[in-house]
Amino acid sequence: MRQDTHSMQAPMIITMGCPAGIGPEIICRLFDREQGALTRNCIVVGDIHVLEQAAACLGLNLPIVSWIPGQALVTGTLPVRQVQTVRSEPVRWGQPDANTGRIMGQAVEMAVAMVTSGAGRAIVTCPISKKSLQQAGYLYPGHTEMLARLTSTRRVRMMMAGPRLKVVLVTVHVPLAQVSALLTQEEVEDCIAMTLAALQQDFALSAPRIAVAGLNPHSSEDGLFGDEEQRIIEPAVRAFSSDQVSGPWPPDTIFYKAAAGGFDAVVAMYHDQGLIPFKMLHFEDGVNVTLGLPLVRTSVDHGTAYDIAGCNRADPSSLMAALAAARTISANRQQEDRT
Repeated sequence: MRQDTHSMQAPMIITMGCPAGIGPEIICRLFDREQGALTRNCIVVGDIHVLEQAAACLGLNLPIVSWIPGQALVTGTLPVRQVQTVRSEPVRWGQPDANTGRIMGQAVEMAVAMVTSGAGRAIVTCPISKKSLQQAGYLYPGHTEMLARLTSTRRVRMMMAGPRLKVVLVTVHVPLAQVSALLTQEEVEDCIAMTLAALQQDFALSAPRIAVAGLNPHSSEDGLFGDEEQRIIEPAVRAFSSDQVSGPWPPDTIFYKAAAGGFDAVVAMYHDQGLIPFKMLHFEDGVNVTLGLPLVRTSVDHGTAYDIAGCNRADPSSLMAALAAARTISANRQQEDRT
């Protein structure tokens, strides 16, 4: 599935995320602070009353207006595409429930439908509560799985992208004790291939360089600390050109080398192996990019932060970075479609 060529004039879509989290707050801050190119041609899918409540909580004089596809967007406003569920009472910050879950789920469904029909250009998601999403009847582990199902996508990967480091994960939200059993040559090869495609298509790198991290300390040191490198990772790396893919590299040094400019991305074997170094560098400006979807989806690199929701402390930096990344990826994909 490809976006129509006219979709570049369609708006960027920001989903509100959990109404009880910091999503509404960072959206209001973004539109109040960035009335220039970044928020140009952007709309929010969510509940207009929750956003009005967030703006009032922040003391912002921000015009929040209802919007439907086809309407002109007015500079200086926060346009909202209302989901089916309307919050009839003020949200309690930090206290999600089934009602907030319904709003979250409907926002994602509406955003996908808009991009699929050409009424939207790309999706930028604010954080959700997986528990309240499931309380509302959406039986998905999270955003990524829901987006995959809605777009009939079989394989997706998580890329964390920042100015200095990009990381893609072979395994994601699984117990550490299960990682070794879940690693296969096919999975590692698939992750490398999707990373290559994303760097070329989405980030316009003609000759990307990918480093593949080992699983064990010192990348097993010739089998001394495990055999996953020899059995699984090395054969997967050999399936690709050595000019583009190398490894397995010792995990304790490869992220430093990549951040210093030696590689364009690192393929990591498990969640914390990749995300600890990434968040050390890009805690505020990191972006979650979903690879494999037939549409552009980026997300903030943080959670709902219920502990500070409604406290006037949330930082919109990651949302700003996610929106900028979605614009770049959308433009790169359309340029590729033209060639």
